[in-house]
Amino acid sequence: MRGDKLIINENHKKSAQMIADVVVPEIKKCETKYTITIAGESGSGKSETAQTLKDELAKHDIKSYIFQQDDYFVYPPKTNAKKRKENIEHVGTSEVKINLLDKHLLSFINGDKKLTKPLVDFDKDKILSETVDLSEYKVAIAEGTYTTALDNAHTRVFIDRNYFDTKKSRAERSREKQDEFLEKILTIEHEIIRKQRDRAHLIITKDYELKNLKSHG
Repeated sequence: MRGDKLIINENHKKSAQMIADVVVPEIKKCETKYTITIAGESGSGKSETAQTLKDELAKHDIKSYIFQQDDYFVYPPKTNAKKRKENIEHVGTSEVKINLLDKHLLSFINGDKKLTKPLVDFDKDKILSETVDLSEYKVAIAEGTYTTALDNAHTRVFIDRNYFDTKKSRAERSREKQDEFLEKILTIEHEIIRKQRDRAHLIITKDYELKNLKSHG
């Protein structure tokens, strides 16, 4: 998404390194291209962790492309915010073209070289499109609140920090007005996202430790 603001800290770098320690051996032995999802609540550090994981994988000569769920919203951000104001029941997975993002991950796994995807311009409040050349990438990282729901993922990462834990980081990002209405939205999202947590393979705890559920079958 154009206009996104990333604030990367040492915790994001630590998380990326722990994830890389698990997935790099899997990526190297995988016969197809490899997909990773990074999910969590608003302000949990999904975008920052995706970027630092991309940097970490590059140290192993593994090139990765980041798909942002924000690009797959039905409406651009400011318009979507108005829709929420009109009817708070608008909040949820129906706001996002999850099936399209899942389809694009499958295209990536299947080795499609070029793909035309949506691209959100935050400042202009528009949804554009772009054609990307995916031929040089071994890994796709899809990050966003609901990406644990995606089926076409080799590894699903969940950042287990709820909207109480993320209050400071959300304020720093300043994408939304921090008010009572936002708290209602975050409560709805929390109920949806916590149910998807059970699909995760790797969990980053609120203390930035790693739980590897793959190792337990």
